Amino acid sequence: MTARSDAPAKAGDYPAILFKPLKVGALELPNRVLMAPLTRDRSLIDGTPHEMAITYYRQRASAGLIISEGTSTGPLAKGYIDVPGIYTDAHIAAWQAVTDAVHAAGGRIFCQLWHVGRVSHDSLLSEGEVPVAPSAIPGEITTFGATGVVDCTPPRALETDEIPHLIEEYRHATRCAMEAGFDGVEIHSANGYLLDQFIHAHTNERDDAYGGSEENRARLTVEVASAVADVIGADRVGVRLSPTGTFSDMRSDQETAFAHVIDGLGALGLAFLHFVERFPGIKLTDEEEAMIGRLRARWSGVYIANGDFDAARAAEAITSGHASAVAFGRIFLANPDLPERFRRGAPLNEPNPDTFYGGDHTGYIDYPFLD
Repeated sequence: MTARSDAPAKAGDYPAILFKPLKVGALELPNRVLMAPLTRDRSLIDGTPHEMAITYYRQRASAGLIISEGTSTGPLAKGYIDVPGIYTDAHIAAWQAVTDAVHAAGGRIFCQLWHVGRVSHDSLLSEGEVPVAPSAIPGEITTFGATGVVDCTPPRALETDEIPHLIEEYRHATRCAMEAGFDGVEIHSANGYLLDQFIHAHTNERDDAYGGSEENRARLTVEVASAVADVIGADRVGVRLSPTGTFSDMRSDQETAFAHVIDGLGALGLAFLHFVERFPGIKLTDEEEAMIGRLRARWSGVYIANGDFDAARAAEAITSGHASAVAFGRIFLANPDLPERFRRGAPLNEPNPDTFYGGDHTGYIDYPFLD
């Protein structure tokens, strides 16, 4: 894995590698400065994106590729208040306005398909429903509900005969995303959400074809990716993983299971693999760094790195061959013209954490541009 320097880059130091075009599946990206998925909790209560989202995504259309905020694949997939969905006609119409705006501004955008599994609360779901998970194992997890931060409701285990319906839900959401004008989809199998829960032994105690061995625990992510690729073509599908992530009460000790996931995905010819390599403020151990390197080496296609990068580290990762491109989160949130700021070596706006989740236009569409 690429060594990282903590020294800040100087203005004008940013190599041209960040702006070299890159073919990613069916798309030709004009640069390698990508926008990571960012939960913003500003949709309507039914999951329809707010009209402010049109401005928000259009402002950031200079990204080589935008990956949308996590977008629920169905009613049971929701885990936070005011997050968007992509499974109804109203969702499609609202997202169509967003994708039209991004395309008119010269951009490209994938929809991130999201099922949170046990990271949810029954107040966010239809009456009588509770969160679902590989096994009925609660975690020490909180979420955002209508009354603020709440402990997640203990989940029930998905029955084996419910798995085909779950996969069909991903297919349906994919069809909706393409009808809404997205250029492709990213499957969220990271950060302790449903597909990630299937991968990890401490959240998956099943004894059917989706539990037990590492290969079985890897199965659902690969089957979902295969099903989605059958709908729109593998060259418009990416997958996000977080092998070292501990978010949502996860653990970074499942290398063999992730190796099976990566090998299974590699056989599908997907557009990209997207790794959350680290979380802001969390230092990896030497062994975790080494694990990322070993897992990354199993993937021969386009590899997108994410996790507390700045421009200099991103350029280093791409130049060394570790990454094909880098996805930026919080600094893209605060700098809608991030690629141009990198190009000029210009100062960056500081993100305001108080406005990350929920609220109005403040901290959403009012961050200043250079010009």
